[in-house]
Amino acid sequence: MKTKKENTQTQYELVRELMEKNMHITSAESCTGGMIAASIVDVPDASRVLSSALVTYSEEAKTKLLSVRPEYIRQFGVVSEQVAALMALGAARNAGAEAAISTTGVAGPSGGSKEIPVGTVCFGFFLDEKVTTVTARFEGDRNTVREAATEFALRKMLELVKNRA
Repeated sequence: MKTKKENTQTQYELVRELMEKNMHITSAESCTGGMIAASIVDVPDASRVLSSALVTYSEEAKTKLLSVRPEYIRQFGVVSEQVAALMALGAARNAGAEAAISTTGVAGPSGGSKEIPVGTVCFGFFLDEKVTTVTARFEGDRNTVREAATEFALRKMLELVKNRA
């Protein structure tokens, strides 16, 4: 795992890349509870790139604020790449942002199952009108899972923005 100083470097790099490309970002967070947006806000001049951030912890919030249709949640489950994709898409469209990050997962210590164990997080990354999804599993207690998911999301978005065509 990266140190706090290295995590801050990722945040600075992401904000710089977004500024250089004149892009705006938004987040739709469930299990990370706003940590991604808070990490971006830690960087000076973040207001030049961060459009908005939503903590959509409940299924109702995902449907009302991000336009995730309840039938998708029923069909795929709230912790799924399909729902993460729709969260990222809904966030980007609602904010008018060129980039978005979404998270939905099980930080623990309860709530996991055999199919979706504690530490499972599904991510959605919206960029250039496309959504990329990733599922990762993190070890540790609730806060460790949330911090690791935040770090993962920032690094993945930085990679996508840097490799943008």
